[in-house]
Amino acid sequence: MLDQITPFVVDLASSPLVYLTLFLLCLVDGFFPPVPSETALVAVAAVAATSGQPVLAVVLGAAALGAIAGDSIAYAIGRRIGLQRLRNARRPRIAAAFAFAERQMQRRSASLILIGRYVPVGRVAVNMTAGATGLPYRRFLGISAVAGIAWSTTSIGIALATSSFLHEPLVAAAVSMVVAGGLGLAVDRVLGRLQRRRAARTAATVVGTVTDREARPTPATDQTPRAARAMTAPRPTTCTVTTGGTARP
Repeated sequence: MLDQITPFVVDLASSPLVYLTLFLLCLVDGFFPPVPSETALVAVAAVAATSGQPVLAVVLGAAALGAIAGDSIAYAIGRRIGLQRLRNARRPRIAAAFAFAERQMQRRSASLILIGRYVPVGRVAVNMTAGATGLPYRRFLGISAVAGIAWSTTSIGIALATSSFLHEPLVAAAVSMVVAGGLGLAVDRVLGRLQRRRAARTAATVVGTVTDREARPTPATDQTPRAARAMTAPRPTTCTVTTGGTARP
């Protein structure tokens, strides 16, 4: 049944429904890998390049928005399920994908999310792990937007470059992963520099606060030892009282 999806989408190339169909395919593919969104996207782009229908810009936008929405759904599922349940996946391949994503998420999240967008099982594992590990959604959404746009642009570019690649999804995936890897390294470097600058500013602020506290004069207090105060304290005096007889102390 899934094998018939791509021919069905190609048949809709001259209909406005093709945009909605591509959006839904890319959305579902974000959390259900068997859906062949890449193949359908490349095929529709090839038809558009040769016949002028559908409009390539709208195809790109529909695919990118669907990919971003699907990634966000996978992120929400991961946050809902939790990290422990992801580790205990029944299928070894899926469990291994989640384990790898968990190890790499904290160090190179941008590269991982961008490259994972081009791997059907990998994108689900990466995005769900991002949610389960508590990666801030604002950061995830920004990286996912870059990944979705890059993924749809690369797929359409491959279709425009040569029609001989239309039936070679592995070649398309390999080229896409190279492009995604370069984008991921660039984004990670930019984020790393921003984080280092933020950490440096925070450290400078802390050092300045501590220095100001040390420079403030301490209020004068009575530092006289307790024993010395006791020795210098006035002693009570005795007096004699005359009662008409012998004076008694």
